[in-house]
Amino acid sequence: MSLKERITDDMKAAMRAGEKERLGVIRMITSAIKQRKESVAQFQAGNRPDLADKETAEIALLQSYLPTPLSEAELDALIGEAVAASGAASIKDMGKVMAIIKAKAQGRADMAQVGTKIKARLSA
Repeated sequence: MSLKERITDDMKAAMRAGEKERLGVIRMITSAIKQRKESVAQFQAGNRPDLADKETAEIALLQSYLPTPLSEAELDALIGEAVAASGAASIKDMGKVMAIIKAKAQGRADMAQVGTKIKARLSA
């Protein structure tokens, strides 16, 4: 089993078992990538390509340990399935849809982006 698979399996197991502290630590890996992406933008804006390159290399290394993110098409399909399964008809039902997706996409999608997509879908 690769380290990437182990991290993914550990994250799923922690979620199922309700082990909040363990899950939090595993999620810090994902958070480290976000922080580095923000740092890259700041270093580029500050004309520090040397530091931006270092952060970019760290991002690539960290991402090699994470589960593969969902593509836009996969995410859209998952939202469609969740809307159908929950019977959501308006923005009031967003919580139901989000709960279904959170269980399936946690760690593989930015939940803020998911929320935005669900709002757009239910508002249409």
